[in-house]
Amino acid sequence: MIFANPLYLLLLLLLIPMIAWYIYKLRKSQASLRMSSLEGFEKAPNTLKVYLRHLPFVLRIIALALLIIAMARPQTTNSWNTSTTEGIDIMLDLDISSSMLAMDLKPNRLDAAKDVAASFINGRQTDNIGLVVFAGESFTQCPLTTDHAVLLNLLQQVQCGMIEDGTAIGHGLATAVVRLKDSKAKSKVIILLTDGTNNRGEIAPLTAAEIAKTYGIRVYTIAVGTMGEAPYPMQAPGGSVQVVMQKVEIDEATLTKIAQTTGGLYYRATNTAALKEIYKEIDQMEKTKMSVQEYSKRDEKYAVFAMFAFLAFILELLLRYTVLKNIP
Repeated sequence: MIFANPLYLLLLLLLIPMIAWYIYKLRKSQASLRMSSLEGFEKAPNTLKVYLRHLPFVLRIIALALLIIAMARPQTTNSWNTSTTEGIDIMLDLDISSSMLAMDLKPNRLDAAKDVAASFINGRQTDNIGLVVFAGESFTQCPLTTDHAVLLNLLQQVQCGMIEDGTAIGHGLATAVVRLKDSKAKSKVIILLTDGTNNRGEIAPLTAAEIAKTYGIRVYTIAVGTMGEAPYPMQAPGGSVQVVMQKVEIDEATLTKIAQTTGGLYYRATNTAALKEIYKEIDQMEKTKMSVQEYSKRDEKYAVFAMFAFLAFILELLLRYTVLKNIP
């Protein structure tokens, strides 16, 4: 048990002069009655009120003490537990160019990729996972973390148009490599998902692949999109949206070479079901031991002390002004 506001406990010292004052006042207020003899009262039994006459004051002290403790906010002790578990470091490298709005995967490529990635993350509870997004440029949406709730929240916020349009596969891959290169894990993996060909950025995809290989990072590449043509929503005059068929162009040769260079695998997902199966297959890859710190959340306990303080105050008032009422 710890206290969020421990200084409030110093107020307990104020109870000492209160008790001393009560004892002093009690001695000074003893009524006296002159009697020629007390012989007739020697065998008179003491009533229950005599034994309970100090109970209201005791209840008041207890109530004040409990109230002070409640103000100090007692909490269950939080702790960090370091344990060794199985896991790897994974960076998800997601294409968010405008072509990812094509509707050959339902509801569209980007949303399907996000949903499948979320299921993948939920199944890898002990892994460090991060997220890089790219289009005409790239940035880290979430660094490596075991806090998958934060990662999933940031994943859901991803949408087309966040950054300049285009497909900078090399730049996106290089950004993911930077996030993994200093990792101490024996197994480091990038899952790169795109639906196009590299047409932007200063870093060639195969150059980024060679850098990944240097740092012992395996890259699994996934090309999403049907063969031939795919339905794509286009903005029509007047603000309406019109679905048109566009040719699907994916540089499968480059994506295959990236995977081969780094010791990974290349996949082609022509529908959502195929994408799910690809992630399931990647999910079977080997794991390595890693150290994980588990945090136990604090629980507030002040309400219990406050409740008993209130009950003690009520009981004191009832006794003081009913059965144990003093008559001057």
